[in-house]
Amino acid sequence: MVVLATFGIASAQEAAKRAAAGPVLSNTGHDAAAYGADEGYPLGTLSTGAEMRHLVATYSHFDELTPARIVARAATSWSFQRATEPEIYYSFGGERRTIADYLERQPTTGLLIARDDTILYEHYQYARSDHDRFLSQSMAKTITAMLIGIAAADGVIKSIDDDVATYVTALAGTEYGKTPIRALLHMSSGVNFEERYDGQDDIARLGRDLFGRPGKAPVVSIAQFNTRVAPPDTRWHYASSETEILGLILRSVTGTPVADYLSEKIWQRIGTEADASWAIDGTGQEVTFCCFNAVLRDYARFGRLLAHGGVWNGREVIPHQWLIDATTVSSTDAHLAPGVATKYYGYGYQVWLLPGAERRFVLLGIRGQMIFVDPGTKLVMVHTAVRPEAVDRTASAETIALWLAVVDQLGRTAR
Repeated sequence: MVVLATFGIASAQEAAKRAAAGPVLSNTGHDAAAYGADEGYPLGTLSTGAEMRHLVATYSHFDELTPARIVARAATSWSFQRATEPEIYYSFGGERRTIADYLERQPTTGLLIARDDTILYEHYQYARSDHDRFLSQSMAKTITAMLIGIAAADGVIKSIDDDVATYVTALAGTEYGKTPIRALLHMSSGVNFEERYDGQDDIARLGRDLFGRPGKAPVVSIAQFNTRVAPPDTRWHYASSETEILGLILRSVTGTPVADYLSEKIWQRIGTEADASWAIDGTGQEVTFCCFNAVLRDYARFGRLLAHGGVWNGREVIPHQWLIDATTVSSTDAHLAPGVATKYYGYGYQVWLLPGAERRFVLLGIRGQMIFVDPGTKLVMVHTAVRPEAVDRTASAETIALWLAVVDQLGRTAR
């Protein structure tokens, strides 16, 4: 690995030559002082973890703040090859910028770009490294959805058109219990759930229930959200409660913790190099709408699996048709299309769909957690960050501009 001095290196050419040897580490980053650089980026508590000076540690040591279950790594890891860093330019705000400019402007903790089996770029900031497990936030939702597809292929879920109560009987008689699994996958249950990240909304209530001590059982907390405002699968509305229910379904039908199921069905099969972890509530249930933690290269391995349609080096890990269905809007689901579900993104099975003719998609989490995937070129970009605001559309637009430039500049040789 290459360690950069606090004020950078002599030239971009030197950086490119050295980066081929391994990841590039930096002790600083955008507005590092405000993030607690002078204190060594201190770890706070679960209640103070969202304070700016604690964000770096919160988002790289979250499993030290709350109980978590280990997701065991592969017995034998699969290794990426490495190539010399390419020059990458992008345009944003009327200016042409470099990828180095991006890292100076954005509070990015880790940035990794891979094309199929080769890492092209791997940088860490704020004294983080390739050994840190980074918090996924809602990127975990896509992992959960892929496990639902595997469970369906295994036959323990008979149909995703079955109602939730078929598998989580404690929700029988509730609006969520009457909702088909497919509608949950689409974030289109029609049950009211507010997610504004203001500390007073439904996601805050759910979080307090699950992470509080002693807290509530997840099925009890979910049952309180019981007002239907639309028929299932007719209106898209983002709701983390729906992924939490998917996790309850997984535990019910597999009879095993979600973390163990992930390890067996995906994590070990793609040659991961490090144990991951998944936060659990007071009952021992994984909080599946968030809170999965992994090293960047293992996130990249997962992205590569998705880029290859669920196939890992010739072996189907995630059912291929499931992955196609998960990342495509059908003609009967117009409410999920890009520009309709949101002004920019569309939505599949717990995954965000990018506009355009090509099938491209992205896993997203608050404060800048992202995994971009382009199946056509097998490009993957993993991005972890500590943005001060939970949702920052301008910052996200710049990340998208960088990604589109990566696909344009680095995807040509793959076509």
